[in-house]
Amino acid sequence: MALLNRSDWYDIARDTNWTPKYVTEEELFPKEMSDCFDVPREKWETYDEPYKTSYREYVKVQREKDAGAYSVKAALGRMKFLDSADPGWKSILKLHYGGIALQEYAAGMAEATMARFGRAPGMRNMATFGLLDETRHGQIQLYFPHEYVSKDRQFDWAHKAMHSNDWAAIATRHAFADIMSGRDATSVALMLTFAFETAFTNMQFLGLAADAAEVGDVTFSNLISSIQTDEARHAQIGTPALKILIENGHKEKAQKLVDIAFWRNWRLFAVVTGPSMDYYTPLAKREKSFKEFMVEWIVGQFERNILDIGLDVPWYWDTFLEDLNTTHHGMHLGVWYWRPTVWWDPAAGASPDERDWLEEKYPGWNDTYGKCWDVIIDNIKNGREDLTLPETLPIVCNMNHLPIVGVPGKKWDVRDHYLDYKGRRYHFGSKVDRWVFEQDPDRYAGHQGLIDRFLAGKIQPANLEGALKYMGLQPEDCGKDAHDYAWVWNYNKPDKVAV
Repeated sequence: MALLNRSDWYDIARDTNWTPKYVTEEELFPKEMSDCFDVPREKWETYDEPYKTSYREYVKVQREKDAGAYSVKAALGRMKFLDSADPGWKSILKLHYGGIALQEYAAGMAEATMARFGRAPGMRNMATFGLLDETRHGQIQLYFPHEYVSKDRQFDWAHKAMHSNDWAAIATRHAFADIMSGRDATSVALMLTFAFETAFTNMQFLGLAADAAEVGDVTFSNLISSIQTDEARHAQIGTPALKILIENGHKEKAQKLVDIAFWRNWRLFAVVTGPSMDYYTPLAKREKSFKEFMVEWIVGQFERNILDIGLDVPWYWDTFLEDLNTTHHGMHLGVWYWRPTVWWDPAAGASPDERDWLEEKYPGWNDTYGKCWDVIIDNIKNGREDLTLPETLPIVCNMNHLPIVGVPGKKWDVRDHYLDYKGRRYHFGSKVDRWVFEQDPDRYAGHQGLIDRFLAGKIQPANLEGALKYMGLQPEDCGKDAHDYAWVWNYNKPDKVAV
């Protein structure tokens, strides 16, 4: 019997809209869970997903991906790559797995929201596959680091991090809950699949895959490349949804949701991916700088996608472009200084050669961030490691729950963009973070970050020791300098600091 071409039957098979008989349309698709824009059903039926696949095709492809990833892992496991890997690269793995693995399961719930409450049949179909994707991503990114736990207990944070009160976990959960689990299906399509997956997952997975290949970590490179091919498919859910919203007069509201999600994702990537690429990856193996990757994938491709679809670039685009030169350097410096509060060992990335590279990629780095590292180097050389360790907790932004950072040296520009709301003063690291809060203050005002909990007396004793205990960090978990300060002694004259 001759088989029909997929194009002959696909639209009929996935067109699952019907007129309900036992409940109302509003009960079947409540606005709060389905579509806060309230677009008529007949308009949603014009939704045309660009990536079409059947269940049979999906299973076949996914089986091949898993077979490839697990086979590579098994074959290369005997080479014991991790035993000889640079400590900075090990920290990238710990940071990635701890920050990403369990969030993949949360993303699965977001896909399930679209699979059940999406108004368009195509959206529900694609989201069903997306749910299977995210389940796979969570499982595989917990399985791969598990074999390392017996060698290094920090790898256990792949499973532990998002269950803890670590400040990095709090910030990550807050950002992703905002765009994934606290929105209706249509908003999730915009904020997760368009603003996050179309833009930022390319950076996290393809950028790090390139660096992993350079380092020789073929297992990790293969793993995250395999994941990204899934993301590239279900990331397409948001694009046709945006087109329908714009065509039906909802550009302004859609624009705001995309702008919020983009900024929230950017702040997270400045503390996760920026340091990984510019400081943790061994110098000889860095394919590009973080800024160069961002310019290629975000400023180039994502900006083009935004304009092509009919949206404008976010109103803060110039601020974002300037941030590419600065923010992740400040975040890295803060994470390294507060290294006992994280589950990985931050690599300083401030040896003489690395500083030359940073100055080349970010002109002016030595006169700004380099001045801070000069003091750190001087303290370590003089046996005062204690001066490079925290005694208390930093000021954090009440929107992204990350430290408020700025440019040191003569360009010192730290400002508290505060806002008084319902009898309380909220502090923000930028005017954009404050703007996000102002769009829906009741949504964000009740959340307590780590510092809020500290000031409320929830952390006892009320000192750094109490904070580490509250965050679930045992002495063996706490981060330290990845290279045990070996990089400091590359500065030849012990009585001089770097210039």
